[in-house]
Amino acid sequence: MWEPNRPQAAPAPLVVVSHGTGGSGSNMKWLVRPLHEAGFRVVALDHHGNNYVDGYEPEGFLHVWDRPRDVSFALEALAREQPLGPVGVAGFSLGAYTAAALAGARIDPQILWAVLTGTIPLPEIPEFPGALEALRKKHPLDKWSRRALDAAAADLSDPRVRAVFQIAPGVGGLVTPESLASVRVPVGIRWGGADTVNPYDVDTRPYLEHIPTATGSSAGPDVRHDDFFAPEPVDPTVRVRVGREAADFFQQHLG
Repeated sequence: MWEPNRPQAAPAPLVVVSHGTGGSGSNMKWLVRPLHEAGFRVVALDHHGNNYVDGYEPEGFLHVWDRPRDVSFALEALAREQPLGPVGVAGFSLGAYTAAALAGARIDPQILWAVLTGTIPLPEIPEFPGALEALRKKHPLDKWSRRALDAAAADLSDPRVRAVFQIAPGVGGLVTPESLASVRVPVGIRWGGADTVNPYDVDTRPYLEHIPTATGSSAGPDVRHDDFFAPEPVDPTVRVRVGREAADFFQQHLG
């Protein structure tokens, strides 16, 4: 948690930062820093079962609908300590889906079931090879699993969230266009033109085309997914530029 450097008469606007799959809040400092410098209160989460600090669980990688619930849980805890100011959520990759889910995006359970049963191939997860097999071992594909999928289709929106910023978003192929059309809060989107992990047509275009409040732009034609976290990115300026654009976006929509 990063508190504003300057005293404020009212609760400072809060931005929650959600990391990519297998990452952690600590490796999102490139996004936290410009938000904090702009005067926001910033909280970066470690999503349970999906961060390298605490360890991996297959549910953390495949039960992605638990992630927005993590954010709502954190907001509840923070609200018990002091009043919350206006809230925004910024996320990278799977964290970008997390942010969108808090604004109303819902997963299509039929598509997800097809992935879990192998009808639709699941791309290999470098951070957790064999994640699907590990999940099946812990939770056989029975009625319990189908009930879990019903939870995936639930409305996970949080009325406290007033703005969302997505960076190289994932899971775009699993969310329903109808749910995206229901989003009413401002959504800013940035993507890499050379992203082969979350390709534009598969993962970014659904958010950009179906969310009526969405605006966005490419971070550059040669920007890869890895450029947002690799120690030696091809474009070392991309994180700085996108971090500043995120801060500008939330200053416009949160104050």
